[in-house]
Amino acid sequence: SRHWRDTLSDPDPDVVANGLAAIREEFQDCKAYGGTTVLVVPAVVSKKVSYRDAYKRSQANIRKLIPDAERYGIKIAIEEVWNKFLLSPVEFARYIDEFGSPTVGAYFDVGNVVEYGYPEEWIHELGKRILKIHIKEYAKPKRFDYKLGEGEIDWAAVRQALIDAGYEGWITAEVPYGDLAAMKDVVRRMNQVLQLS
Repeated sequence: SRHWRDTLSDPDPDVVANGLAAIREEFQDCKAYGGTTVLVVPAVVSKKVSYRDAYKRSQANIRKLIPDAERYGIKIAIEEVWNKFLLSPVEFARYIDEFGSPTVGAYFDVGNVVEYGYPEEWIHELGKRILKIHIKEYAKPKRFDYKLGEGEIDWAAVRQALIDAGYEGWITAEVPYGDLAAMKDVVRRMNQVLQLS
């Protein structure tokens, strides 16, 4: 994905145009592979892009994508990815709601919010806005360098929040991959923390 390089919040129209083109291509690819959702990094706040500008520009540019997504039958899933943007669940929910479109929702990453919040609170706030979910572990000092179930995430609270929200969609483990044995361990850990088996 080129979302980090060609951001929808960049002040340069050429950079934004490249970002929009990349996402439109992802819609086509997603449809071709039978997918339903494209993850979009909405903005990156930086020294050259203020929070306010990131908010306004990204929303304006995502609005340009909605008709294309609808044409392909694809949902636009916004993810909070340590981009100094959408730093609270209340703001994230409001950001999505302001589109006024069922085509735009959240790609919620359980591990990404632990540094400054509680995943279960984000799930309760985002609720039906959640289209897809990433899970990974988190704890200090190594941040994401823990196996599922070995960090500080309260998985029982996360699981209950997902039940309360009525979430029944895909959950993807966003973890380092390896050989077949490593993948089987990831499946075992997912089943354990989410009590799937």
